[in-house]
Amino acid sequence: MKIKKGDTVLVIAGDYKGKRGEVVRALPKEQKVVVKGVNIVKKHAKPRRAGRRVAQAGIIEMEMPIHVSNVKLIAPSGVPTRVNYRVVDGVKKRYSNKLDEVLD
Repeated sequence: MKIKKGDTVLVIAGDYKGKRGEVVRALPKEQKVVVKGVNIVKKHAKPRRAGRRVAQAGIIEMEMPIHVSNVKLIAPSGVPTRVNYRVVDGVKKRYSNKLDEVLD
């Protein structure tokens, strides 16, 4: 998977199309990412006591995963781009197709 945690991405499909956000979690086995502020759902939670702390109860808003094909990486210059890999000095690096530059 070419998107990883900490990347800034642009959502290109779905209800949140056009929104930018940071990848909070990457799920490579499922080909999904969790983006901050995108795909928000409401979850009803009972009060639970786990050890000494009490989990939050009531209606909780949380982000759910979206498929990685629905996001596009934002390059450091601020332009959305597709990503490929290229070997530079014997090291595999992420490479921007649009800007013709190494991202990492």
